Amino acid sequence: MSGHTLRTKLYRELWHLKGQVIAIALVIGGGVAVCLMSLVNYSSLTATRADYYAEHRFADVFVSLKRAPNHVLQQVARIPGIYNVGARVEGAAKLDIAGFDEPVSARLISLPETGMPEVNRLYLRLGRLPEAGRNNEVVVIGSFADAHGLVPGDTLSAIINGRRQQMTVVGVAESPEFVYIIPPGAMLPDYERYGVLWLPRKSLAAAMDMSGAFNSLVLQTEMDTPIAGVIDHLDRLLARYGGTGAFDRSEQFSHRFLNDELNQLKTMATVFPLIFMAVAMFLLNVVISRLISTQRDIVAVLKAFGYSNRQVGWHYSQMVLVIASVGLLLGTVAGLWLGRELGQLYMEFYRFPSLLFSINPWWLVFLAAITLLVAWIGGWRAIRAAAALPPAEAMRPDGPGRFRKGAFERALGGLRFSQPSRMILRQLASRPTRTLLSATGVAMAAAIVMVGNFQFDSVGLMVHTQFARVQQQDISVSFVEPVNEAALYGLARQPGVLYAEGRRLVSARLINGHREWRTVLTGIPGDAKVQFVIDQNLNPVPLPPAGLLLTDFLAVELGVKPGDILTIEVLEGERRKLEIPVAGITNEFLGVGAYMMLSALNRSLSDGPQINQALLNIEDERAPGLYRQLREMPGVLGIGIRQAMLDSFFDTLARNFLTFTLVNSILGGIIAFGVIYNTIRISLAEKGRELASLRVLGYTHNEVSHILLGELALLLILGVPLGWAIGHGLGELIVSAMQTELYRVPLLITYQTFGISAAVVVLSALGSGFIAWWRLRGLDLVAVLKTRE
Repeated sequence: MSGHTLRTKLYRELWHLKGQVIAIALVIGGGVAVCLMSLVNYSSLTATRADYYAEHRFADVFVSLKRAPNHVLQQVARIPGIYNVGARVEGAAKLDIAGFDEPVSARLISLPETGMPEVNRLYLRLGRLPEAGRNNEVVVIGSFADAHGLVPGDTLSAIINGRRQQMTVVGVAESPEFVYIIPPGAMLPDYERYGVLWLPRKSLAAAMDMSGAFNSLVLQTEMDTPIAGVIDHLDRLLARYGGTGAFDRSEQFSHRFLNDELNQLKTMATVFPLIFMAVAMFLLNVVISRLISTQRDIVAVLKAFGYSNRQVGWHYSQMVLVIASVGLLLGTVAGLWLGRELGQLYMEFYRFPSLLFSINPWWLVFLAAITLLVAWIGGWRAIRAAAALPPAEAMRPDGPGRFRKGAFERALGGLRFSQPSRMILRQLASRPTRTLLSATGVAMAAAIVMVGNFQFDSVGLMVHTQFARVQQQDISVSFVEPVNEAALYGLARQPGVLYAEGRRLVSARLINGHREWRTVLTGIPGDAKVQFVIDQNLNPVPLPPAGLLLTDFLAVELGVKPGDILTIEVLEGERRKLEIPVAGITNEFLGVGAYMMLSALNRSLSDGPQINQALLNIEDERAPGLYRQLREMPGVLGIGIRQAMLDSFFDTLARNFLTFTLVNSILGGIIAFGVIYNTIRISLAEKGRELASLRVLGYTHNEVSHILLGELALLLILGVPLGWAIGHGLGELIVSAMQTELYRVPLLITYQTFGISAAVVVLSALGSGFIAWWRLRGLDLVAVLKTRE
């Protein structure tokens, strides 16, 4: 038999079913787009980071110390495995920016006499590096320059080590060391109030009293060198010079958070696509099975004309593969475009020099193969049934259904239903499997919308918890060195200060066997009023008189539980080692923390009542004057503003995270519409003859429409609550997979999200229902009178 005839039939049939083909293709395309968008983002940003690190010689090992003479570098260079050493002077400064009254601080890093450092090389966006002998020239990091509109030629006034200096901006640069910049004592970036400046070595050394010495090392190691051995050598060599412990790239602040972000993106690139593709393929299975089952008479004709089972099976396989290919094409185009656009958005945040658009071609081949294979498997059962159907049986019309009162109808026996309503109930009850699959399809549509929307609620809870419950201060003041608690009285007497509370932050390494974590140990007063630790119910947790409180994320990473003993290696002062029990586990959504009673922490360090940070509540109208006073105090390192952190959260993390979520939500809505549209169109195809027969028997158009659309309404009533339950389960899966050091997304699904998911499904049903209502006007009543023998 001619294959051309079947191809012609295939083309005509696809054109006749173009509405359903497009709807199914949108379902498949939505899943493919989410998958590709995530893969492109992760692949491109990972490749971009690797290229950036390699080209600009990002260090493998970092060391901070008090002060070491330059001749120590010769001993460092002789350590096996080290091939590139960068010795620097680092410091801190408070800046005056014209037209910006709020406090601004900066990290200062020296540049060698040659200009460009050998390790952690700069990428110049604008201008040049400082020239030799011009000690008042400075290079500014791009994020800070953009926040204040700084360009080469502008001037800055800085207070460095208690002395004011005027500096001229000659360049704007980026560095692999500072892809992610967070002020001391903060948890989020603040580009307006904190930046990084690079100064000539001679100038910064003179200002910091470090001539002939250094207080920072960055090193590159040879390939395959055990970094643990290098770190051990460095710690033993530099301990006498106040070294705070060498650490590798995995613990470097910027890389650590960037790595967390990319790992979370990797999670999104697996969890979201798996969910979307699984839903898409389940729905495809339901839709294709029902679509082929409506062509029973066509199969009979094909068999009668001599087409073999294999030819019939291949014909319907082609139908499935063509529909899947259309969806694959739509999803690929949309996914690549969305991936590139979202990549550009992430680029603005990470500030890489350029985006390497990267996607492994084999991933595309694999995704295409999986999509087509799963689509074909989804329709295989119906295809096999159509191919194996004997011609005589296929030409015989379906036997009349056995309609009788079922358990469901008897349970509602006390209610009076109209005849069309009774038909709906019996139709659904007589085919429970089909009803369950259709209701599950509706449920999946509702669940996929919930998955795309619940994270907006979760981010709102994160904001409320961190910036309303945990942090109730207006500003935080960080000191250069720990000071006596009596300093709080001086701050409290400043005009505009309503309340002052002290705490102490100590750099430390927490060790449990082979697990360790470099973090900050925070001492909080027992009567803290403006910042405290909370439990999972957002209630304050009283600090134990002795022992540590750990956030749940950190406790899991260290593998400890209440009662376990942790080794605390203090990375400052006398570098004490402490053995402290874990007193409890608490919850935080942003950052990780280890907390102690302030008095217990000072006692463990054999110090008096000391603090190095003050939390203040202030009068808004007096804030500018207070900022000026704090800026002039020599012992003040920096000032953090709670509202600024909140703004930073929405401008950076939340914007990227929620943009990704919004795209997923839109694609979820498209999938939902495709599901509902196909459900009602196939129901119309299955019941077309029955509904036309009712019209011949005298039922009006509205009564016939009531039968079709009433069935859809009942499916919505069954499916939407089931979708809420499925969506909640998928939400738990997502939040458990998206736990990072930077933030943990809580599971919070509000009534608004439930309402949105239901509204999207109902609106899709209304739109699809109107199309079906309109098509019912065109039923062929004459064809119904032609009885099949």
